[in-house]
Amino acid sequence: MPSVKRRASRILREYGEAQSELIGKTIVLTDGKAGTVENVWLDELHGLRISIKGHDGRWPVSTIKLVEN
Repeated sequence: MPSVKRRASRILREYGEAQSELIGKTIVLTDGKAGTVENVWLDELHGLRISIKGHDGRWPVSTIKLVEN
């Protein structure tokens, strides 16, 4: 498999794992918003972003402060 396809496959695999790990988990963001992760997106400008049930908007995963165990 050419290196470009291999890298793309790796990115998609990591994205799927991030979805599995985050969707349905209760989190707290650095700005104090808290709730359950509803969805995960791969944004070409900002990287991985999440939405939280009950809050409008999408936040970068880098703003997650705590994740339920």
